[in-house]
Amino acid sequence: MVKTLKRVFSYAGPYMKYFIMTLVFAALGVSLSLAVPVFIGEAVDCCIGKGAVDFHKLTKIITLLASMVVASTLFQWLMSLCTNKLAFLTIRDIRSDIFCKLERVPLRYIDGHTKGELTSRVINDIEIISDGLLQGFTQFFSGIITIIGTLVFMMVINYRIAIVVVILTPLSFIAASKITKASHDSYMKQSKLRGEMVGLAEEMAGNQKIVKAFVYGKRAEARFDVINKAYGDIGAKATFFSSMTNPTTRFVNGLIYAAVGLLGALGVVGKFPVIGAMTVGKLSSFLAYSNQYTKPFNEISGVFAELQNAVASAERVFAVLDEEEVSDDSDKAVLDSCDGTLRFSDVFFSYSSETKLIENFTLDVKSGQRIAIVGPTGCGKSTIINLLLRFYDIDSGRIEISGRNINDVTRDSLRSCFGMVLQETWIFTGTVAENIAYGAPDATREQIIAAAKSVYAHGFIKRLPDGYDTVINEDCGLSQGQKQLICIARIMLMDPPVLILDEATSSIDLRTELRVQRAFTKLMEGRTSFVIAHRLSTIKNSDVILVMKHGNIIEQGSHDQLLAEGGFYAELYNSQFAS
Repeated sequence: MVKTLKRVFSYAGPYMKYFIMTLVFAALGVSLSLAVPVFIGEAVDCCIGKGAVDFHKLTKIITLLASMVVASTLFQWLMSLCTNKLAFLTIRDIRSDIFCKLERVPLRYIDGHTKGELTSRVINDIEIISDGLLQGFTQFFSGIITIIGTLVFMMVINYRIAIVVVILTPLSFIAASKITKASHDSYMKQSKLRGEMVGLAEEMAGNQKIVKAFVYGKRAEARFDVINKAYGDIGAKATFFSSMTNPTTRFVNGLIYAAVGLLGALGVVGKFPVIGAMTVGKLSSFLAYSNQYTKPFNEISGVFAELQNAVASAERVFAVLDEEEVSDDSDKAVLDSCDGTLRFSDVFFSYSSETKLIENFTLDVKSGQRIAIVGPTGCGKSTIINLLLRFYDIDSGRIEISGRNINDVTRDSLRSCFGMVLQETWIFTGTVAENIAYGAPDATREQIIAAAKSVYAHGFIKRLPDGYDTVINEDCGLSQGQKQLICIARIMLMDPPVLILDEATSSIDLRTELRVQRAFTKLMEGRTSFVIAHRLSTIKNSDVILVMKHGNIIEQGSHDQLLAEGGFYAELYNSQFAS
């Protein structure tokens, strides 16, 4: 816990001016508030009996008290302002770091975690850290100064009773520490379950059509109920332990207050000379200080649940920040030209050591060739693309582009040579024109329109309320086919030397597919192209068809050659047209 807090506070380093200002305002505000009981005691001593009230002195004291209270309130407000700035700027930097971290971690890490869990860490957990820090900073600064100040004033008034207060104080810490240890583990489990619950909710909400189509609703509710019940149980346990801190410390502080009152009263009446003589006013001041001394402990314990929750969330956030990053390749050469030639030499790769996938894969691709990759699901078709773009690094072997090892050039320059359309569409919140120009932000409106026309998307775009300026997103009401056409237009606009089409026309009707295929044929002229397809009718005109099975190329040739051989490809092709 201490290590995590130190790491959180290290983010506050650049904002030390707010830290210093907080200390100054806290010292001024608390010092003024601590001086109030002294004057209250003097005011009490001004009223020593009937007909013995010093109104002149009392008026001066009341005026001074009012001024001190106003000034103390102002400094307390300034202290809160500085702590808020310090906390929010710190949280901003943590949030920025974790977002940038997710851009640098290997794709393997992203694939190994649900979107909901990662979203929960970036948003929910950091919000919890923010809430805990805001309360923690404020209570910590003002509390420490209050404790030190009250001790000084109590020592000045009567050091003997002050020593009794100091001796009894550790009882509050002992009680709080025992409860803290029990609550920390509960909050860690609660944070983990929160991430699982957010992940499941996002998964079910984002796939409602499939959930309803497969009548999965009841089972989804059952899964959610299990996590929700566990979350509720551990939350109740964590809240129980943390809520015990405040009443326990209040009980101990009540005992301290009672002891001070008893010893002070004995000093006033002179029944206990060891205590020393005290006036009623001084006893009133001492009791006020005793209450102020114990108050910070109560306030800190009151927000301890938030601090515990914040630490648990911080540990989840730092777990992401501690993940291994993709190696920096800024010192490598830039691939400034690409002729479209590619070569796989004895490539081995698997996503896990337990399951073998691609073994001894070798392939030569000449510039301008159209390569189709077919095979059953899980044979490694899309994996080849992942390796080619270095989304994953190969276990052994060598991949070359234009005669250069892809490991010897920067990833950005490598990927800029490829244009890729995936089976899954992705539309971000923005105008249609901005979506099409995603890979070419400097494109003119004329170039954007030309790209849309080439894939026959111009017609439906013009029918949108604001045409190319219509703001769209994933839930904007466009059909899956229309979204896919926009994604294909992106590639048309980029005009890359190598094309990758991973089931790119799977969401388009047959009539539109014919038009898009003609556009692709024109675009592919003179360019190397990889086409991954399940619908074998779409890859008849490919120069080379690679037939994959269990990560290996088992057949290779043109469409007519493979049919004539009567092998696995012929079996796949004929099965799609069997009656």
